Amino acid sequence: MTDIITSSANPAIKLARALRQKKGREETGLFLVEGIHHVGEALAAGWEVEQVLYAPDLLEGDFVSRLLGEAQRDGRRCQAVTGGVFESISGKENPQGIIAILRQRQSTLDDFDRNAFRWGAALVSPQDPGNVGTVLRTLDAVGAGGLFLLDGGVEPHHPTAVRASMGAIFWIPVIRASFADFTAWARAERFRLLGSTAHSGMHHRQVAGARERTILVLGSEQKGLTVGQLAACDQVVSLPMGGRCTSLNLAVAAGILLYTLAE
Repeated sequence: MTDIITSSANPAIKLARALRQKKGREETGLFLVEGIHHVGEALAAGWEVEQVLYAPDLLEGDFVSRLLGEAQRDGRRCQAVTGGVFESISGKENPQGIIAILRQRQSTLDDFDRNAFRWGAALVSPQDPGNVGTVLRTLDAVGAGGLFLLDGGVEPHHPTAVRASMGAIFWIPVIRASFADFTAWARAERFRLLGSTAHSGMHHRQVAGARERTILVLGSEQKGLTVGQLAACDQVVSLPMGGRCTSLNLAVAAGILLYTLAE
């Protein structure tokens, strides 16, 4: 057991604070995972852990004690910090007292295990990390096999995305690619691309249960899919809008369509 960290100037604390910013994550290839459930899922999924920081006076319950014990027995670096120091790096008002610094996983079409993938979703240039995390959580819930992030957009290791995924990010593969490379890959692998639009297309009930070898493609929150991107899809589906709103939140629309495909 190492001594407890009492200073916010400690290098490990400065690193954790830097990882709350995109620049810090890009320069180090690391990211933060906060909370008992999230850290537990990361450890269970076998992700590479640089360090676990915990505040003994904030931790409660037997589960987290077992979690720390298992992490230490597995050779993971676990460092105690004071409650005040922990609060300086936490992203929560009432922190649970545990944060892990993890190594990012950057998957591409070349190293993606396509044999294990049957269906999933793709987001084109998403801008809201909460939406990315929520879509990952929904993909896990419906038993889908992966998420493609196309043409940039928000990073999946953003703290908000990680938190919104409720641990799904550690189990659902996330693949970064350009839209052009993705569509070429999907054609070669004989996947059906199901585009989504708020304006026209088949009623979503027409694709109920049609998940096999299908990838649902959704555009960005502001612009949706372009005319060219819609044309690249095999079919286009839409959700009926009965009120004054002209579109749904990206994660809500994804949830409805993914559950429709999973029926």
